[in-house]
Amino acid sequence: MTLFSSRNGIITLLFLIAFALSGWSIMLSRHTQPTASHNANEPDAWMENIVAMVMNKQGSASLKIQAPKMEHYAEDDTTHIDYPRVTVYRQSPEPWYINSDHAEASNGLEEIVFSDNVVIHHPTDNGNPETTMNTASLTVFPDKKQASTDNAVVIIQPDTVIHAVGMLADLNDGTVKLLSQAKGDYVPTS
Repeated sequence: MTLFSSRNGIITLLFLIAFALSGWSIMLSRHTQPTASHNANEPDAWMENIVAMVMNKQGSASLKIQAPKMEHYAEDDTTHIDYPRVTVYRQSPEPWYINSDHAEASNGLEEIVFSDNVVIHHPTDNGNPETTMNTASLTVFPDKKQASTDNAVVIIQPDTVIHAVGMLADLNDGTVKLLSQAKGDYVPTS
């Protein structure tokens, strides 16, 4: 009987040693594994050659984004867009078109700030004349269909060129409110 109990003791001791060694091995491997560190200056996702359509709750087109490249940064939930071409659909037949060299979208598409060579264009529709606006930067709230800038803006309509500083636009009904230093020139077409 002593042979049997010493054999059980040896087996138990070997199991305990094996258990301790495997636990020690697991602990070592956890401490030596490289942790996934993410540099805040590096995007966590990117896309190229984008054509994205955003639909509203009724299933109609609300926004279309075209760009050669987009990069998302998780640190501040922003998306940097190179050469965006954005179409803002609205209640009237013709949408607004916004182009620039750069844009940054925050909180998904809650707010988009366009910068560098910003051009806003709206074709003629429902009694509203064709309108083109140029500015250095523009903030657009796609869900609210609103756009604004504090910068100088040039508005071009048939026979009219208007210069102003600051602008608020309701993209749904097409109204534009100039904030200061508005000056218009009548430029008849030949």
